Amino acid sequence: MIAPGETIGILGGGQLGRMIAMAAAQLGYRCHIYAPEGDSIAAEVSAAFTCASWDDGKAMAAFAADCAVVTYEFENVPVAPLAALGEVPLLPHPRALETAQDRLTEKRFVTGLGGTPAPFAPVDSAEDLTAAIAEIGAPGILKTRRDGYDGKGQWRIMASDDAAGLDLPGQPLIYEGFVTFFAEFSVILCRGADGDIRFFDSAHNVHESGILAVSTVPAPAALIEQVPAARELAAKVAGALDYVGVLTLEFFATEAGPVFNEMAPRVHNSGHWTIEGAVTSQFENHVRAICGLPLGGTGLAARGVEMRNLIGDEAHDWPAILADPANHLHLYGKAAARPGRKMGHVTRLTLD
Repeated sequence: MIAPGETIGILGGGQLGRMIAMAAAQLGYRCHIYAPEGDSIAAEVSAAFTCASWDDGKAMAAFAADCAVVTYEFENVPVAPLAALGEVPLLPHPRALETAQDRLTEKRFVTGLGGTPAPFAPVDSAEDLTAAIAEIGAPGILKTRRDGYDGKGQWRIMASDDAAGLDLPGQPLIYEGFVTFFAEFSVILCRGADGDIRFFDSAHNVHESGILAVSTVPAPAALIEQVPAARELAAKVAGALDYVGVLTLEFFATEAGPVFNEMAPRVHNSGHWTIEGAVTSQFENHVRAICGLPLGGTGLAARGVEMRNLIGDEAHDWPAILADPANHLHLYGKAAARPGRKMGHVTRLTLD
């Protein structure tokens, strides 16, 4: 057990790291951010900041020496340089990073546990893509196996002819068949070092242009019916990875049951509603888990909750947002409101 007053290291300096640090401070912990970018919004609310490249072994070792435990806020942290952390615990285990960083590895892993993803095939050449489309059919989505998020690194292929003139990016890809679904949802759990698992309510997620726009709980009844099977798979994933902390699996709700979309070994955008809307937020429970503390309750703290992302210039609407007393506004402190950039979120509670 890591007692309050100790330092938690966080790899990555974005809004998820910021919210982990704020939850940690509430429990009496210091946070030390490690990130290559100098304009870290997580560092603004933390006790210490190391700005260095991921492969700077000396900086990584010095960072580790200040920390009682290290965690990460996003899944694209390079795994190899993390050896410089030495004996300091890294939670969740880096095998979760290795699994989630490659879409092909991830889907094969989940399939091996009995999960059902969309039909998929690896693509390393134009010939592979032609064969994948012939096997799976079109429409489908061609994705980079690594680094893509929020719709980046993806190409829609509506018919086999669409692949003919496609300029492949020269990196490993995966082709996935389209899934006919009536809703999207996520399963967010927190697993302690003792194997105790707590599930948060599954939100109904609505995406716009590949970016999460709104998460709502409780979800519609037809979606809730699919949650038990999805939770069963999520628990298997957490157990197989010996996972400690918050883990997220995203699903499509289909007529045949839940179809696995992707995994995020971290706190997740679709769980931001838990800050005000759950007994214990995903961020606090993540801190509790990695520090060996008892996990907090995950039940709803309101009759209903809606979380809406503020994308780009939407963050400038803060006067109108705050005019509604049921709203809780979170602005991340980012300097430039670029199109497609998550600038904050607003959570609205229904209490009666």
